[in-house]
Amino acid sequence: MSATIVGIGTAVPRYQILQQDAAAIARGFACETAEQERLFAAMFRRSGVEARGSVVLTAPEGELAARQSFYGPANPTTARRMERYEAEAGRMAAESAGRAIADARIEADRVTHLVTVSCTGFVAPGVDQFLMRAMGLHADVARTHVGFMGCHGLVNGLRVAQAFVEADESASVLLCSVELCSLHLQYGWNSERMVANALFADGAASLVIARGELPAAASRVCPILALGSTTFPRCEDAMSWRICDHGFVMTLSPRVPEVVGREVRPWLSAWLAGRGYAIESIGSWAVHPGGPRILSAVGEALGLESSALWASSRVLAEHGNMSSATIAFVLERLRAADAPGPWVAMAFGPGLAVEVALLG
Repeated sequence: MSATIVGIGTAVPRYQILQQDAAAIARGFACETAEQERLFAAMFRRSGVEARGSVVLTAPEGELAARQSFYGPANPTTARRMERYEAEAGRMAAESAGRAIADARIEADRVTHLVTVSCTGFVAPGVDQFLMRAMGLHADVARTHVGFMGCHGLVNGLRVAQAFVEADESASVLLCSVELCSLHLQYGWNSERMVANALFADGAASLVIARGELPAAASRVCPILALGSTTFPRCEDAMSWRICDHGFVMTLSPRVPEVVGREVRPWLSAWLAGRGYAIESIGSWAVHPGGPRILSAVGEALGLESSALWASSRVLAEHGNMSSATIAFVLERLRAADAPGPWVAMAFGPGLAVEVALLG
């Protein structure tokens, strides 16, 4: 039997903010002219995001100035942002992990391997050891961290989990992604950075991967049929993620949808054909919602009906882009809808790289 996703769990921050309110807060840190304010408003309005969760929010409603104090006249340093990451990341990761373990209907002490994924914070001891304590995992659980890979990081973590499970039929892997993107809001006017400000949010997601189907699994299980990866040529500058003095800075070129639209179909068609599938034989799609233009570019390139990416669009609207955790939210939606298989999960990241998973 192949490695199989037998449990999924997700978590978001306690408080969310409507997109128009997020724009009202961020506008004061970004715009200096009326023209900048006009462009800024259009970016937020066209983002496809209706609401987002953030760990910096301290109240669910009320005056905007009183709902958060993290961002103010002084631009928070990276050190301060990492202090907040250390305070918040473990709790959210544990919430999603608990739900995934419950969904798989296994005991926590059955977990033999722990794979963590994050590109929005660094601390050691890290989220992995927090999870071990919070979830009651064995002290000798094997730990692996996939760090700073961007939005496709969960698929990279899935590859690690698959290798563990297929090497040891008794292995049970807990894969956990936690991303606190709202800690990296950028000050000053830069159109590429403002696009990131308009899209990104906080979330955590966990998967339990084991060999075959667990008899007591609570929900539909998803065999991992194949995993693939490539980088598109001459696109290194299209998307980047760098550590700077005031947070981590995302460069998101307007070229990204064009590159995706040009490159994704020929590569994916060949990759699927090598495994006995075609684009037309895929029942459901879990495309990482990097933004509405990326979703549109993928849909048009693959010749998909507008409804084919419904789960990705709804996750973007309700939660924003939660970096690597987002793809699990989309899979959770497909599973809840009992969407037809097989499924293709796809995410893009710096490089410009694409990671895909073919799921039964």
